Amino acid sequence: MKNELKKDIEILDSTLRDGAQGEGISFSIEDKLHIVSALDELGVKYIEAGNPGSNPKDLEFFQRAGGLHLKHAILTAFGSTRRKGISVKDDSTIVSLESAGTSAICIFGKSWDFHVTSVICTTLEENLRMIEETLAHFASLGKEVIFDAEHFFDGYKANSDYALACLNAAVRGGASCLALCDTKGGSFPEEIFEATKAVLASFPVRVGIHCHNDGGLAVANSLAAVAAGAVHVQGTYLGFGERCGNANLCTIIANLQLKKGYHCIPDASMENLTAMARYIAEVSNVGLANTEPYVGKSAFAHKAGMHSDGVSKASVSFEHIAPEKVGNERRFLMSEMAGRAAVLTKINSIVPGISKESPQTQAIIKQIKELEMEGYQFEGADGSFELVVRKHLGLYRPFFELVNYKIIGEEPPVETGCSATATIKIRVDGQPQISAAEGDGPVHALDQALRRALNVFYPSLSTVHLTDYKVRVLEPKAATAAKVRVLIESSDGTNLWSTVGVSTDIIEASWKALVDSIEYKLLKDFEDK
Repeated sequence: MKNELKKDIEILDSTLRDGAQGEGISFSIEDKLHIVSALDELGVKYIEAGNPGSNPKDLEFFQRAGGLHLKHAILTAFGSTRRKGISVKDDSTIVSLESAGTSAICIFGKSWDFHVTSVICTTLEENLRMIEETLAHFASLGKEVIFDAEHFFDGYKANSDYALACLNAAVRGGASCLALCDTKGGSFPEEIFEATKAVLASFPVRVGIHCHNDGGLAVANSLAAVAAGAVHVQGTYLGFGERCGNANLCTIIANLQLKKGYHCIPDASMENLTAMARYIAEVSNVGLANTEPYVGKSAFAHKAGMHSDGVSKASVSFEHIAPEKVGNERRFLMSEMAGRAAVLTKINSIVPGISKESPQTQAIIKQIKELEMEGYQFEGADGSFELVVRKHLGLYRPFFELVNYKIIGEEPPVETGCSATATIKIRVDGQPQISAAEGDGPVHALDQALRRALNVFYPSLSTVHLTDYKVRVLEPKAATAAKVRVLIESSDGTNLWSTVGVSTDIIEASWKALVDSIEYKLLKDFEDK
């Protein structure tokens, strides 16, 4: 396809509706309002934010969302066709959809004859009337109506004439877009391509795609539909949703806009894809997979010495795009497999100009290998590695000094549910500070006490919290005297960093990782001033 033929692709983000159906996902009204604002800032065209007919929370959300001033996105309510044997005006779900007050409505209806006769238990003719009458009602109110043809691809394979008749009913009712749904998520790209091509040949309206990931092909299937001519793509930003999830929009957007030349969001927003992924994960209280394409922490991470050396010489040798195009960054993982070139690249990102043969480089490599012999592992602890480098180069100053700490455990837990209490004494620029805190275990209590003491001097730490905490026993045969490695991942809501600590005492190992985490954050804040 030549560049001059490239189309704009409409993105409909259903994170707040279909994504909310994923296991473990629950959004408060405030969460939904924040995500709507963020998606609008990113520049998606439609935000499908909930089903006002399904629960009171979504109904309240739409009432509050009416006060939002969106710059790019069209807020969209979602609901079903009228129920069988009842008029549109008498259907309570239709009334709820009207009350949402959105200018766009997404209506789903059955397009697989099996579902019509065996699931909603009505006649094929009645289902066609349900589709046409519902869409005609909203079109008469001046709404933009998108029709989600549920189970379209299964229906097309089983009875293509009836599946297309459902789309025809939607068009007669006033649908401006037909979104073809791979609801079970089991179709293949070639099936999606052929069916989408057939729909485009039969109807004059915009055609879209809505894929689930049960076969691991939701992104590929969405791209196949676009290749066939679809101009409207639905999904969730990080791909979460019911069962195995939905098509991952941040992967789709990057593939279409960077690789295929389509226009999905404003060009200036592309470098915000990674920050947006972290934000959505944070608000959704889910971990952003390191291996997430384009936006994951490991998406541009290199470990093998040959890979690191190749990327250092020519990034295209092992990277399919430049990481900064999506707001991500290249990482060289420090381990026994890393060559001098990888270590040098990391050093030069801190202090340019140091050579591979310099004494500083040799000394840092020597210490890294010694620390790894003790049980440290730096490939997942960039924060701790940078602190090691800075200490060798004289570019480090401690932001606080520990005087002492004390941990008291309680069993059973006290009335607050906390099982430990920590007291800590530190000095900052010679000023002593004492703090105490309760926690769910000794490490949590120590973390809380340290933050409470430091917040007096460094208020920015109030934004920092641990997003992951891992403990690995390094010498299982030593039983309770074994050495342990603690890896901590921290976030300030925008950035992620990891730190590591090793000791035969799990609290001391945790303390080392915790101190590195805080020192790294304060160091970055100091540099930004």
